Amino acid sequence: MDLSAQPELPETSPAGGEAKDPFLAALGERTRALRARRGMTRKSLAKAAEVSERHLANVEMGVGNASVQFLRQLALALDCSLAELVGDESASSPEWLMIREILRGRGEAELAEARAALVTMFGAPASDAARRQRIALIGLRGAGKSSLGRALAERMRVPFVELNRRIEALAGCTLSEIHSLYGPAAYRRYERRALEEAIQGNSRAVIATPGGIVSDPGAFNLLLAHCRTVWLQATPEEHMGRVLAQGDTRPMAGNRGNAEAMNDLRRILESRAAFYSKADAVFDTSGQGFEAALDGLERLLRDTPAG
Repeated sequence: MDLSAQPELPETSPAGGEAKDPFLAALGERTRALRARRGMTRKSLAKAAEVSERHLANVEMGVGNASVQFLRQLALALDCSLAELVGDESASSPEWLMIREILRGRGEAELAEARAALVTMFGAPASDAARRQRIALIGLRGAGKSSLGRALAERMRVPFVELNRRIEALAGCTLSEIHSLYGPAAYRRYERRALEEAIQGNSRAVIATPGGIVSDPGAFNLLLAHCRTVWLQATPEEHMGRVLAQGDTRPMAGNRGNAEAMNDLRRILESRAAFYSKADAVFDTSGQGFEAALDGLERLLRDTPAG
């Protein structure tokens, strides 16, 4: 590697005595701590990682903005993960690291068993009887969560909770405004709060969830612990057709073509499928009329136990 290619930043603090960037300062502290834990000098680490010692010094001082490749080389030399280097919580203590090592290389079935054990220990999950009384429908937009959920709630004579509407009520603005004004982190906080209130306020209910709720592990854990979940599936083509039929043009934002929008939808579905599959049951609405789908969903719930 050409060491001269590494940027040479000043070893003093930024001009004017400005405060260091908190992230870079913390990165520098972690790098020094990991180097000390391995018993390495700065020179020996720079040599092992094949990076400039000067640039390493700047990073450790919190004034050097490192590239991803630079951090990857440091992680390899320090025998740690990138997550540990940049400050992931699961690398923040010896116990976290030891737990991660126990779980490393385990299969999905073993990891699911470990997660269930942790939920039992710390998550205060609802009993199976209580979970059966709350039905949560998950899946992409266009799967039928709202329409089927509302009709199912009427048949079961229980409240219907449209979580998106609860989120908007809490925020006092629309979903798109939440994202544009406050960002995705704020949206996730509203989503989590809306879910908590829906669970606490309804011992029996049908809940239609946002498609991306599985992207927040905390909210998804809460949902799985307190609700009997059903993944409503459909083909990508049916998802797209239903969404557009409802007047929702978000898939076509930016004047993109149908092919690109469909590719985006398939990628989203593929990335979320492993999470959706954690549901208690799966129901495919593809090719079914509304009444047939509603009857089939009702039968599935009668025949499927919680958990």
